[in-house]
Amino acid sequence: MLATRRDSATRHAGAAGELRVLDLDVTSTESVDAAAAAVPAEVGVPDVVVNSAGQMFVGFTEAFTDVELTRQLDVNVVGIHRMNRAFLPAMRQLRRGLVVHLSSVAGRLGAPFFGVDHASRWALEGDSMALRGELASSGVDLVVVEPGPFASELFPSSPRPADVEGRVAGYPAAAHQALEGPGQVFDAMFADPQTPTDAGLVVERIDVRPGTRPFRGVVGVDVGVGARNAAVEPFDAGVPEAFGLTAFATLSPASEG
Repeated sequence: MLATRRDSATRHAGAAGELRVLDLDVTSTESVDAAAAAVPAEVGVPDVVVNSAGQMFVGFTEAFTDVELTRQLDVNVVGIHRMNRAFLPAMRQLRRGLVVHLSSVAGRLGAPFFGVDHASRWALEGDSMALRGELASSGVDLVVVEPGPFASELFPSSPRPADVEGRVAGYPAAAHQALEGPGQVFDAMFADPQTPTDAGLVVERIDVRPGTRPFRGVVGVDVGVGARNAAVEPFDAGVPEAFGLTAFATLSPASEG
């Protein structure tokens, strides 16, 4: 098994067993292309590519500058686009494979103070819907996994706006108090032993059987997103027909070669 991440030499110095780790920074086209060029020598053309890089900016949406918003999009959307551009050609040539976009329930809802993150997650959902249809005739499948809140460093390490202009100060005290609410909710959620917060659940949700995978899969605390997905599924299924693209709604059989 091959994994990638930034600073693999220091962060995975103790990695053992069959897991091999390559350096890869999704915000650098040069880094992504270099890793993609090295992968065939390690494991051959990958059968499964899991795009799991992500970051969550939290705070008053107005206070984030265009540079900060661009940084959020660069990790959560453009970074995945870089990965797909690097790895899809070889997978399409073999006419088989699976691409997994690790999104979030944040890509299916909207909550105050998460606007910048929502922008990136909703963008990834739209990108995924379009790309899945484009890849279907090549025998390459694409699915989206939407985790709910998990006990990880994602929220504690969430960047806040630098706000050098002092825009945040103009919001009323009630809004500032509300900003602390999600963190308190998450803390209480993770303290409950009945809450499904084991990250291994996300791995188990990735179905590698060809032709049987639903497009979206919610895992963990779904905050109602599972019901929303079920409700809009008939509409989504009708989109290819509305555009005369029904041939791209079904995954072509994978190559046996």
